[in-house]
Amino acid sequence: MHLSRPARVALRVAALVGFAVIYVPLLLVVVNSLNRDRSSGWPPAGLTLRWWHDAWRSAGARDALWTSVKAGLGATAIALVLGTLIAFAVARYRFFGRQALSFAVVLPIALPGIITGVALNTAFRTVLEPLGVGLGLFTVVVGHATFCVVVVFNNVAARLHRLSGSYEEAAMDLGAPAFRTFRDITFPLTRSALAAGGLLAFALSFDEIVVTTFTAGPGVQTLPVWIFSNMARPQQAPVVNVVAVVLVLLSVIPVYVAQRLSSDTTAGSRV
Repeated sequence: MHLSRPARVALRVAALVGFAVIYVPLLLVVVNSLNRDRSSGWPPAGLTLRWWHDAWRSAGARDALWTSVKAGLGATAIALVLGTLIAFAVARYRFFGRQALSFAVVLPIALPGIITGVALNTAFRTVLEPLGVGLGLFTVVVGHATFCVVVVFNNVAARLHRLSGSYEEAAMDLGAPAFRTFRDITFPLTRSALAAGGLLAFALSFDEIVVTTFTAGPGVQTLPVWIFSNMARPQQAPVVNVVAVVLVLLSVIPVYVAQRLSSDTTAGSRV
């Protein structure tokens, strides 16, 4: 499609403005994490690594980071199992309610987080508390898994739709049992999609705050919740900026790796 020069200029300006709106505030957070002034004044009075040292010594931040990692790993493990199983069922089999199942799996990602949080909080208090299981890390993991399943399901289902089922059929025709067919044929062809889905699920869980607020019990604080609870404390502002930078980095890395894995368009052509 040919665009006139004014149209190209307007498109570039619009793109530049859009990227500036997204990334300039992130750059300001990075600068403020190094700003010598505790009040994050502009321009910076000077640069220092003092706040990074303070953040490293903060027991609350370290505990929150470890809680986020545990919650993310737990939710990712559940999402990988359920998302993969459902993706194989929907992509490889025809049965009554197939489309309804696919819609039900994808729906949680579209629901407002506060609705999901309230619903899960009510369900946990109604069902689990009478059994002696209160709100805590377990309920956070389950809450995160409800929407992490979606990204695993989407990645694996998309890969399976691009793969011909003839590979598995040929292996079974040659006498390979179902497990060996999966191990030698299906898994090698879908492992990049599984890895990408798992990384995206972990990043999604690591950043979550709304559902976490409703499903975490007393004393359970993830890194986003810790940042939110300390933003109103002026003395903690520099440390909050440092933790925010760390959170961004820990979120960007799995998303970048997942994007690289998802761009592997030749996976379906190799056996």
